Amino acid sequence: MKHVSIIVPQGDCILSSIIGPYKVLTAANDYLAKTGRKPMFDIHLVGVTDETNLYGGLFSVHPDLMVKDVKRTDLIIIPALQPQSLPLNSEFTNWITEQYKHGAEVASLCVGAFLLASTGLLNGKQCTTHWLAADTFRQMFPDVDLVPEKIITDEHGIYTSGGAYSFINLVLYLVEKHCGRDVAVFLSKVFEIEIERKSQSPFNIFMGQKGHEDEPIKKAQEYIESNVDKKISVDQLAGIFLISRRSFERRFKKATANTPVEYLQRVKIEAAKKSLESGRENINEVMYAVGYNDSKAFRTTFKKITGLSPLDYRKKYNREIVV
Repeated sequence: MKHVSIIVPQGDCILSSIIGPYKVLTAANDYLAKTGRKPMFDIHLVGVTDETNLYGGLFSVHPDLMVKDVKRTDLIIIPALQPQSLPLNSEFTNWITEQYKHGAEVASLCVGAFLLASTGLLNGKQCTTHWLAADTFRQMFPDVDLVPEKIITDEHGIYTSGGAYSFINLVLYLVEKHCGRDVAVFLSKVFEIEIERKSQSPFNIFMGQKGHEDEPIKKAQEYIESNVDKKISVDQLAGIFLISRRSFERRFKKATANTPVEYLQRVKIEAAKKSLESGRENINEVMYAVGYNDSKAFRTTFKKITGLSPLDYRKKYNREIVV
């Protein structure tokens, strides 16, 4: 059996990301037993104290093992932990690193990626997390290759998952890896989870990174957002703010984690998404309203950013439209 350590961190932690893995892995053991096979997972909640209070004391979790007593484990699951709680959980950092060096796999769920990244194990590797936390994550961990459009990353025994309840997709992925496809498919049906979902892009809301001190770039961002219906070139933007194109592109990328062209596209597609969610305009009308006149370019860019075609996006999110 694989010894599984589900961390119970201190501070602002999402309770469902502790309970969820416990329930799914327990269900995997039950299904294996019912089909004449040995259970795979020896599941433990691992903490630094014998009681952790969450949500202002409304809930409490009682780990069955203390981290100092776990000398070897096979799989560590890090639940969703808010970045501000990292200082409270330094005791886990060295332990996770040592366990990984001795062969343990490590999986972070949602913003649990912040605790995983604080170990240094993600440096030079791909990682995903909740799209809402992407800008903060990039600022804190610039040596990590953040891919927030992905639901799951898997690299050298280190796994990360996208935001919120998409962590279940990663847990099912681990079940499939260690127990087999049939077990993962069965559990996907029991928990009603789309097992093959690979992208969280359809859920992403682009809000632009403005937590920087480059005022001309911030004004350029505001100009783009206020003129979403116009065709704007990078040369035009650089000229408006009296910055050479090369310097403008460099500063823009540094400040926003997007090139100017990427930012223009994301702002326009975000406006298009809102129209498709709530309006009754046809696709071409939405396209023209956000400054595109080439339908192929619009559809290609829309799908690249959201993972869906404009028509599929409207079908998914606009209940008023009958196509």
